[in-house]
Order: sequence, then structure tokens, then C-alpha cells
Amino acid sequence: MENSPLKILLVSSDKAMAQRVSDLLLCAARPAEVTVELTADAGLAMAATVNFHVILFEIAQANTAALFQITSLTTKAPQQPVVVIGPTEDENFLAEAVYGGAQDYLGREQLATATLWHAIHCSIARQQERIALVEEKENYYGLFDHLVEGIFRTTPNGNYLLANVALARIYGYDSPVELMANIKDIANRLYVEPNRREEFVRLMQENDTLTGFESRIFRKDGSIIWIAENCRAVRDRQGQLLYYEGTVEDITRQREVEEALKHSESLYHSLVETMPQGVFRRDLQGRFTFANQTYCKYFSLTPEQIIGRTDFDHFPKELAEKYWRDDLNIMEKGVTVEIIETAQPKGAPEKEYHHVIKTPLRDQDGKVIGLQGMVWDITQQRLAEEKIRQTTAELARNREELRAKNQLMEENLRVAADIQLTMLPQAYPTFPPTVPAEQSAFQFVHRYEPAESVSGDFFSITAISDTEVGVFICDVTGHGVRAALVTAMIRALAEELKPLARDPGNFLRKLNYDLCSILKNTGSPMLTTAFYAVADCRTGALRFANAGHPKPLIIRRAQNQIEPLANASGRGQPALGLFEDPTYQTTETILHPGDFLMLFTDGLYEVQGEHEELYSQERLTLDVKNLLHQPPGILFDELLRVIRTFALNGEFDDDVCLVGMDFIGPPKI
Repeated sequence: MENSPLKILLVSSDKAMAQRVSDLLLCAARPAEVTVELTADAGLAMAATVNFHVILFEIAQANTAALFQITSLTTKAPQQPVVVIGPTEDENFLAEAVYGGAQDYLGREQLATATLWHAIHCSIARQQERIALVEEKENYYGLFDHLVEGIFRTTPNGNYLLANVALARIYGYDSPVELMANIKDIANRLYVEPNRREEFVRLMQENDTLTGFESRIFRKDGSIIWIAENCRAVRDRQGQLLYYEGTVEDITRQREVEEALKHSESLYHSLVETMPQGVFRRDLQGRFTFANQTYCKYFSLTPEQIIGRTDFDHFPKELAEKYWRDDLNIMEKGVTVEIIETAQPKGAPEKEYHHVIKTPLRDQDGKVIGLQGMVWDITQQRLAEEKIRQTTAELARNREELRAKNQLMEENLRVAADIQLTMLPQAYPTFPPTVPAEQSAFQFVHRYEPAESVSGDFFSITAISDTEVGVFICDVTGHGVRAALVTAMIRALAEELKPLARDPGNFLRKLNYDLCSILKNTGSPMLTTAFYAVADCRTGALRFANAGHPKPLIIRRAQNQIEPLANASGRGQPALGLFEDPTYQTTETILHPGDFLMLFTDGLYEVQGEHEELYSQERLTLDVKNLLHQPPGILFDELLRVIRTFALNGEFDDDVCLVGMDFIGPPKI
């Protein structure tokens, strides 16, 4: 590099001067390639195409025109140093030339090889240093403006001296210039809370630094956000405060999350404190860190007597050691355990039995930091179970007698099953009554399959008038004898309620009242879901009410659609026997010729298949849709076959009752 020729552009309109300068350059030890241009414009054009090491600009006079040419040359060729050669009588012009961008100024009278080469080398070095400083400054401001955090510098009285692009963006301004032009009084224009700036200044005066100073501020559009400021005071050598400088971070989202978390935690504690189960937490050392009020009541202790202590403080040593072994196993393996624990707090006369669910407590990284649990007292249940076991043992000693009784019971159940079947419709009514079944406006079909000898399902089809029919279906909780007895009562009660048969809502309301009156002293509620509908073959009007029963389906064959028969309100209504006198809503819809009303009990779809999959009501609707153009009897038989195929054991686990009403159309008069 040292021996490579220097590329020098000489701009001079004086040929003699140009020759003189060229000769001086050629006399130097280092070779030079000199390009001569006669005018400043020609020199600029040449500098635009060739990267010269230095430009020598010779001026004839020290005047304004020459100064303009110097400034133009240094501005349009900023990477190349310019050395001016001119008259020396005007020292003010020399300073203006350097101020205008020239690296040096040589008088014509001073020209010599050594002087010229010294000026050239110095101007090149200074230019390189200047370029490096400019690049460093550009890099600094590039980083400054591309930081995510806002950066500021303010006077103590609240004016901005400096702001970066990020700060302007956080405050909603298009640029730092716009921000500083609009916010002249930080205390009143920026902060939402009055005196917040005063608090900021007070803390800075006390500490000279500030970290995480959170405030609400107004953005340009008037919206409010949260910010966190980190700041330091900058002082001169005498300790006088010059300005504040620091960073700003938008923490609005963080504060929203924190507020949501506080609300969530408040809701969580509210729920936990009102639960009927005891809830507790322990740390890795077995110390209680939380216990709700129910847990405290179980053991007749206050939270202060529980928190920070262990089971060894409340239970006999043998029990406490067992609890601790169980807890260690849960925390080490990271598994949830559901167990029955015996408990006898110190001073308690008898052992208690608690149903306990314990699960590891983890931090946000998934590391086990303790254990949490839920407990409820099942002492009475266990005592009852123990009594049952004792009774079972006693019964085992008399199994021969029981076998005989069972045989008698089975015979009785067979008789009961026969009797129950006689309670079901033996023949369907026709509409009008004088026509054969195949000409009836309403035509009926049913399938009835008890899970045991007798069933908790029941239905009836009753002619209310020559044109109206009442269709009733119910499902008593469970199945077997108890359920069958309730169905018998319901049948008898329904017979007595024939005067209300045209009003489904009142019919179910009175049926519920009478049923509650009978069952309220049994000590064990027997809930019954029921659905009752009244249809008129003249108009196709269908009035119905539902007491917690699965929604029947209306198969609209003409539209190739299936609709669930829902209440007008869209809300479910309680099952019979649950409340003493609820109101049941009557809803009305219209049946069109060709429509098929399908009623069923939940035993039809509460069927488990492989991989614990349940046969859902949605799947039932899909299978019915595939069969909707089949005759009603074939539809029911095929549907039962499809569900049995789905079932894990090929059978229904609960009583099944299917009732269908086909609306052929209004009777011909």
C-alpha cells in the first residue's frame, strides 16, 4: 500500500499552476497518478467515477464564488479529502474554507514538494479519521433508534432533551421529534396520576437512581398504558445536576396479566373456601402451607394451629409416619393417588375414615415443590359398609334359606314382569276410532327391553278424544324392582290425571306433586324423567312438556331432517320427584304428514363400546338419519341392532324403551 501510486485529482484552470503542482508531485519519493481537470464541475464529474486518494483544488481568488465551489466539492465528494491551494493574504477566508469542508489550505507561495506531500498525507489521515467517526456515530444512532426499550434524557424541570424511536412508538408518536415537540411539560402532559413526576423527582434526589418506577401515562391518542422507568441522575464535576437519563418499558400487558392473575387467585380462594371438602397443601418437608376452613373444621383446629406444622403435631406417631411415607411416594413418583385414610387426631375418642385425593404440586417449570390434597369424611359411609359386610356374613351363613328365597323371588319377578307387560299398551288406539289400524291418522310402534326381569321404563298411548292422542314415556332412576314399583305408581297416578290430559305442563306438574307426596317419607329419592305430548290429527298440532327426559326426535321425512324436540325456552326442566312444585312449560309445534315422532329412554344411548367410548346422542341422531326412510318397525329393529353391535358386550346395560308415532295425515271426513 505504501508503494502503490496515489491517485490525485488536481482541479485548476491555470495551466501553469497545474504544471507546477504536477511537477512537485512527480518529484516525490512515492509515485503519484495525477489527473487534471480545468473546472470544478469537471472535477466533480471525475470524482464521481474514480475514487481518488485526495483532491487538490486550486482557486484563483479568495471570494464567495470560490468558497461555494469548495463547499460543493466537499459535499458531493464526501469520502475524498480536499486540499485547497490559493492566495494567503486573507486569513479569514482560509478559516472559512476549512469550515466549508476542506482538510487543509496551502498558499501558492508555500508550495514545495515537502509541504505539498505533508498536506496530502495529513489530509488523507484526517479524512479517514473523520469517516471512521461518522461511521461510529451512525452505528451508535442506529443502535439507539433500533432498541426495543425507549431511551430518554430530560431536564429536571420536565423537558425532553433526547428520545429514541422506541420511546416515541411507546408513547404513540410518529418520531422522537414529534414527541419532544408535543411534550413540553412531562408532569402534566404525560403522567395520569397527579404529582407522579414529583414523586419521580423526589426519589431521584434521594437516590440518584431509580429502578422499576411504574406509572400510568397518556399516549398521544389519549389512551392509557403502564410503563416502567429505570433512570439515573447525570451530574457535572462539581456535583450539579445536569439531566436525567434512562429507559422506558411498556408493561401494560404484564400488568393486565397480573391483574387477571390476582382476580383468578381471588376466585380460586373463594371457591376453595366454600367447598364442602377439606383442601390442603404441604411443602417438601411435610409442613402445611394452606388449609381451607372445611379442613380446619374436620380436625377442630384454627389455620394458625395448622400452617407451618406437620401431621406429627396433630396425629399419633404411627399414623403420622404412614401419612409421611405415602406423601414421599407421591412426590417422588409424581403421581396422583386416591386412597382411604384412617385418622384419629390427638384427643379424639374414635378413629375416623377420610377419602383423600393427593397430587404432586409443581412450579411453573414442572418441578415438584410439594403436595396438595382434598379430603372428605366418609366415617359414616365406612361404618355403613362395615355393617353391610357383617350383614353379608350373616346372610352367607343362611345361604340355603336365601337360595330358597331367591328362587321364590325369581318366580315373583317373573310374575311381576308379566304383570308389568300387561300395564303397557296391548293395542294402539286408532284415529278416528272406527277405522282399521292401517288407516289410522296416527300409527304407533314400540320396543320395550328391560335390563332385568322388571323395568323402570314405562309408556302409555291414550286416546283423549276421537282426534287427540296422549303419548307418555318415563324412566325411573335405576332399574329392577324399586324402579318397577315406582312405574306402577306413576301409571296409577297418570290414570287419575286424565282430566288434565290435554295440558302437558299441568299434567306433569300434578304428577310430580303427587309423586313427591308419596315418596317424600321413603328416605331415598327416586327421580323420574318424563315426557308427555298431546297430538291432534286434524291440525297436526303437537303440545308437549318435558321433565328432564331425553329430547324426542321428530323425523321430517319430506325434508330429510331430524329435529330434537326442545322446550320453547331452550332450558331444561327438573325431573319428577326432585322439587315439590316446579312449573313445567307447555310447548307447541306442528307435525306434517309423513313426520315420525320418536320417544326413547336414556338406556338407548348410554352404551359403552370399545376403548371406553360411549354411544352419544349425536351418534344416535346420525344412525336414525341413515334409517329415516325405513318403516317404523324396521327402523327401530335396525337401530337396536346397530347399537348392540357397538356395545362392548353386545347388550344394553339399562332398560330400553322406544315409542314411535307416525303421522299419516289428517283423517278423511
